Amino acid sequence: MKSIVFSPSAQRQWAKLSVDVRLRLRTRLKELAASGGGDLKRLRGRDGTRLRVGEWRVILFMTPDEIRVTAVGHRREIYD
Repeated sequence: MKSIVFSPSAQRQWAKLSVDVRLRLRTRLKELAASGGGDLKRLRGRDGTRLRVGEWRVILFMTPDEIRVTAVGHRREIYD
């Protein structure tokens, strides 16, 4: 199972989310860390991968032993 690490800015964004949204995102991140599966897509014109959870997005980088979360937010705001 891969470890999940948040950047400082992602940690601040995470703290602003409601409890139910954090629970949904945490569940999907744990599934990704355990199995490597999820609604993932490489980002064009930008480094990283996005994980889609309904209308919420998690921007991350994956290495063989770690998932580094760099941004968390709603789909209309995350790509700015």
